[in-house]
Amino acid sequence: MKTDVVKPVAASVVIIVCMAFFCAYSIAGESRELVIFHAGSLSVPFREMAKAFEDRHPGIKVVREAAGSRTCARKIIDLGRKCDIMASADYTVIEDLLIPEYASWNISFATNEMAIMYRPDSKCSKKINAGNWYSILLKKGVEYGHSDPNADPCGYRTMLVWQLAEKYYKVPGLYEKLKAGCPLRNVRPKETDLIALLEAGELDYLFIYRSVCLQHKALFVELPARINLGSFRYAGFYRQAGIKIAGKTPGDFVEKTGRPMVYGITIPKNAPHLQTAIRFVSFLLGPEGRAIMEKNGQAPVYPVKVTGDIEKLPAGIKAFLQ
Repeated sequence: MKTDVVKPVAASVVIIVCMAFFCAYSIAGESRELVIFHAGSLSVPFREMAKAFEDRHPGIKVVREAAGSRTCARKIIDLGRKCDIMASADYTVIEDLLIPEYASWNISFATNEMAIMYRPDSKCSKKINAGNWYSILLKKGVEYGHSDPNADPCGYRTMLVWQLAEKYYKVPGLYEKLKAGCPLRNVRPKETDLIALLEAGELDYLFIYRSVCLQHKALFVELPARINLGSFRYAGFYRQAGIKIAGKTPGDFVEKTGRPMVYGITIPKNAPHLQTAIRFVSFLLGPEGRAIMEKNGQAPVYPVKVTGDIEKLPAGIKAFLQ
């Protein structure tokens, strides 16, 4: 709107001051708390990232809720919980459960691989290696565990590893033997829940991500690339394994096929603090965020890959597609 030439300076000052106050109030109000639902295996890097982000943005408090990735999605779908960001250990969780009703897009941002964590005093710990781990686990008195396939990608990835191991080691029936040898008491909602059981001596071995082993400075068996779900080179071999798990609605099932491990992240459609969420995702995808992921054993996907409705990807994040 055109104003009198004599008064623009004073008027502009008032407008600028008002706008600055409004923006400051809006940002402070919006960014006071940023809620992130994320996979348990992201706890360590996201804790570090949250601290770095808070240092850069005084007044912002990052609230993290760690759970199995599918449980994170269920909080949104079944419980109607709101969050600003959802980060999954398997990008297909976002594809299968959140898009298109609850989210529009999905960014692949990191990789990982399966491993077997153990203690120095675990049974047969001096003998176990990448070539005999399955025979060690099946010995009488050896306790091993994994997370729930219906709640956590690490759980169904464990099943896929067992199926691939049967083919790789040429041991007929190995998958069923490993399933039978792992009682329900050794299954928990997310893989990081099992670390306490391992440390307490209730478990000798735990199927978990390699990054978590590194973060906890734990001993682990490094599995062959053909079965650890960490190599794009063996994507064709991985596809020979598959498992059915609970789908989006009761009684519905989806089949998870073996594939290289890729983490995904999205901002739900009803995110309460959209602009702050965009800032955090941009930080994650930027140099400092990628360095934090790399340091914690989770190699970044860069340039990032996006699925879903790319047109709805926030402008501040689109720059990372270059």
